[in-house]
Amino acid sequence: MAATRLELNLVRLLSRCEALAAERRDPEEWRLEKYVAALEDMLRELKQQASKPAPELLNEYSRKVDFLKGLLEAEKLASSTEKALANQFLAPGRTPTTTKERTPATKIVHLQTKARCTGKMRSELLGTVCFGAAASLLLVHRLGLASDEKQSAVELDAVLQHHQDVQEKLAEEMLSLARSLKNNTLAAQNVIKQDNQTLSHSLRMADQNFEKLKDESDRLEQHAKKSVNWLLWIMLIVVCFIFISMILFIRIFPKLK
Repeated sequence: MAATRLELNLVRLLSRCEALAAERRDPEEWRLEKYVAALEDMLRELKQQASKPAPELLNEYSRKVDFLKGLLEAEKLASSTEKALANQFLAPGRTPTTTKERTPATKIVHLQTKARCTGKMRSELLGTVCFGAAASLLLVHRLGLASDEKQSAVELDAVLQHHQDVQEKLAEEMLSLARSLKNNTLAAQNVIKQDNQTLSHSLRMADQNFEKLKDESDRLEQHAKKSVNWLLWIMLIVVCFIFISMILFIRIFPKLK
């Protein structure tokens, strides 16, 4: 079935949104959000049309639109840890949007966004640790110059305790992130396993249908040959009967003089 004008416009806008999502955007960039909202309206209208695409293609369009919508929602989160976790739950498209793509653009955007969020989170964690260590050293130096030894010891203990609390909090966040990554990896493996089983079942069904179609074609060909042979014999019998009848007619009724 040929693609309608609405479907072509949806594919063009979807390709444009994927290109915008792959770029580094300013926080005040508004075009992608408006484009995604327009994609949702176009997809809703496409599903209501009589000449709509195949269900698999509609599901792929919905998957890509949901991915872009989830990507925008993840970018609005406050911390890099929350952004990284939100990106783990996003599901990119499985097929390219245009024929020029070898790998689905949403998959590339997903990998880029995941790497960007992980890098920011790592930078924040390292920056916090370095800042805490520098502050501790600076305060220790100042306390060494102070005359009140008792007050210096109390302040030093407070700084060291604060530094230890920050490190424990960062360690807990990293452990939580590692658990989430492990759970998401296991879930993705299960989904891939189920998809492989479904694909294998579809291939087996296609092979069975092909064999049945081949058998029916052979039977139809044999039946056609049999019908042609019977028709040929009937025509030969009719011709012979007419020929014999004409000879008998000539013998029985001689030519009048």
